Amino acid sequence: MNLLWIAVLLGIIEGLTEFLPISSTGHLIVANELVGFTGKRSEVFAVFIQLGAILAVVWEFRRRLFDVVKGLGTRPESRGFAFALGLAFLPAALLGLTFHETIKDKLFSPIPVALALIAGAIAILVVERFPLSLEIKRAEETGWKRGLAIGFAQCFALWPGFSRSAATILGGMGAGLNRKAATEFSFFLAIPTMFAATLWDLLQNHQYLEPGDASALAISFAVSFLVAWLAIRWLLGFVATHTLRPFAWYRLVAGILILVLFWP
Repeated sequence: MNLLWIAVLLGIIEGLTEFLPISSTGHLIVANELVGFTGKRSEVFAVFIQLGAILAVVWEFRRRLFDVVKGLGTRPESRGFAFALGLAFLPAALLGLTFHETIKDKLFSPIPVALALIAGAIAILVVERFPLSLEIKRAEETGWKRGLAIGFAQCFALWPGFSRSAATILGGMGAGLNRKAATEFSFFLAIPTMFAATLWDLLQNHQYLEPGDASALAISFAVSFLVAWLAIRWLLGFVATHTLRPFAWYRLVAGILILVLFWP
């Protein structure tokens, strides 16, 4: 398949899956295997197009982000929210930095992805089964203790296929945020987490890109931004009135299909 078409395909997949609780990294790994675009170069592509999805979050929440930044010097809620985000960022960042190469070598392949999809599906069904005390209605009301709990939950996302969104939304619900607040906190947390992971990976592996890759990267970046922005707006409306169970059933089916396709 032509590289430009691969770029469009990867941009669509990244945009659709980055913020839904179904794992963008897992879908990109499997898609790259199916189209034969593998190796270090494909991994750098997958990392780069995440920047488009991150900017979609920044754009969608630009007013609320500006309000938080503006209120850091005057409003305790803004400082508390920023502190909660900082704490939530740390656990996965430290673990990811420590085990980055091991994760890339051992888990970036279809079978681990399939197992993670299934494990995440079971986690969603378990959390949705039990009545939770969902007392926090806005992401900005998340205190440092809840933020730290969500940060530890985000560590599950280091297993490609588990899904950063699934881990943080479930962690937020377990910590007392309602679905919408947990989803919004997940989006906010994505900004420092994904920026740090993406820039670190690009600094380490940019040499694997080829001179003619710039146009394909630009296309995948733009497609990822647009599709991710639409996915964010849809998901916020969906979680306000629905459970996460449909995503769990999708994950189970996808995980089983990947096992069938790639089992050695």
